[in-house]
Amino acid sequence: MSIDLRIQRLRQRLDEEELDGILVSSAENRRYLSGFTGSAGHLLISAADAVLATDFRYVEQAANQSPDFRIERIGRDPWFVGLAQEMDVRRVGFESDDLTVAFHSALLKALDGAEGEKPELVPTTEIVQKLRAVKDQGELELLTRAVAIADEAMDRVAPTIEPGVTEGAVAWELERTMRELGAESVSFEVIVGTGPNGALPHHRADDTVIKAGDAVVIDMGASHEGYCSDLTRTWIVGEADDTFKRVYDTVLRAQLAAEEAVTSGSTGGEADEIARDIIAEAGYGDEFGHSLGHGVGLAVHEHPRVAANSEDVLEDGTVFTVEPGIYLSGWGGVRIEDIVVMENGRARVLSRAAKLPAFGS
Repeated sequence: MSIDLRIQRLRQRLDEEELDGILVSSAENRRYLSGFTGSAGHLLISAADAVLATDFRYVEQAANQSPDFRIERIGRDPWFVGLAQEMDVRRVGFESDDLTVAFHSALLKALDGAEGEKPELVPTTEIVQKLRAVKDQGELELLTRAVAIADEAMDRVAPTIEPGVTEGAVAWELERTMRELGAESVSFEVIVGTGPNGALPHHRADDTVIKAGDAVVIDMGASHEGYCSDLTRTWIVGEADDTFKRVYDTVLRAQLAAEEAVTSGSTGGEADEIARDIIAEAGYGDEFGHSLGHGVGLAVHEHPRVAANSEDVLEDGTVFTVEPGIYLSGWGGVRIEDIVVMENGRARVLSRAAKLPAFGS
């Protein structure tokens, strides 16, 4: 999908929202609509014009990366009002879930002191994010590469985990390996939780020593050309006890059932329910406290929401995680996570990293 087509789709949404233009401040939305990867700048897009406003550090970069946009060099002086008046935009949406209070206050102050007809600022929510939910072929190729990097790193490092190493050492080895395989960065700080720490879904890897018999939850992801992956596997160091076998098999059954049953047109809530019912029937309903999944793309968490009561539609082209988990305080946890893409009405699993086989408990 070309930048031009993305802007066309955005303009259709602006027309539906009765907006003359939109001020885009989110870094991911800015990159999606313009291709610009700099750390500072705003887009102002109307029915007839598309402007990328940035400071002197990024003017040349913006011109190279965003040929579909008019580049405006801005400084410390207020710039928005004059630009909006020049573009003849009267109702301007702004990203209320991203714009800081300080910048919003500065916009209001500039409007208050401006002469002539003043544009109206209208709060909007997730207009561009919802456009990003359906991935084009180019995006899917970048996502697939990000997934493959994390998969290979997991397959290389996980089999080497032995008693006596620390969570932090494992996390660093995973990050180092992803970067050696071509990741430009990690999608998020690598999570490694051993033993009781595995009951903390977002435990930060520390100097806890992995012991024989521990379950180890590893959650990680690679970033490739801005697109993120997200992968979780749970391993056992040594022999699995009956609790681990029972919990692991329950989580695995829940994940595979959701991946098999979800179809294009299902909602995120319906997908979540498939896995949640299996876990609840096994007696662990209260120990599955997070959602089944989330969209993945330029951000590691984005649309669609795959959670209880979510009405987000899982249409063809959406990419999201399927990651049920069970967490037992004082014992540990099990989470298994794949990334899938909806294609031809069904979920195709992109994640290929090895999983433990079912124990048949």
